[in-house]
Amino acid sequence: MIETPIASIFMPVRVLIEMHPEEDACDVIVEMEDGTMFTALFATVQYVQRQMALQYALTKDLPETPCVRYCAIDTPHILIENLDRDTIEDTIDNLIALDVFEGLFTRVTETEEETTQRTITDGKLATQEVAAVVVQDVLVCNEV
Repeated sequence: MIETPIASIFMPVRVLIEMHPEEDACDVIVEMEDGTMFTALFATVQYVQRQMALQYALTKDLPETPCVRYCAIDTPHILIENLDRDTIEDTIDNLIALDVFEGLFTRVTETEEETTQRTITDGKLATQEVAAVVVQDVLVCNEV
């Protein structure tokens, strides 16, 4: 059997989780060994069902629109069975092992070569200062 390296990404050292009030989704920030931070929204099927119900209610109130249940997701969302810390962390480990983590999470810190102070790459990269403020001042997180 030929062994190949598992992903080119550093391993997580900290996982921050902020549960949404409805408790069917949560924001997750992952800090890697090199200090790089990534974020994604973890959600359950109940979250998707709730979004579909909200869209149905919205289309019901808009003239000239057919009532339909749908959920259009435009930011990184990872659907999981439940929002337990172990499930979230195991999912992160699997995404890293499958080498798809960086494609599903949004990097929110800059590398040293990137000195821009504004969001770049179609809104997928925020400044390191913004990430630090989010982690320290905004999120009410549960930390490992």
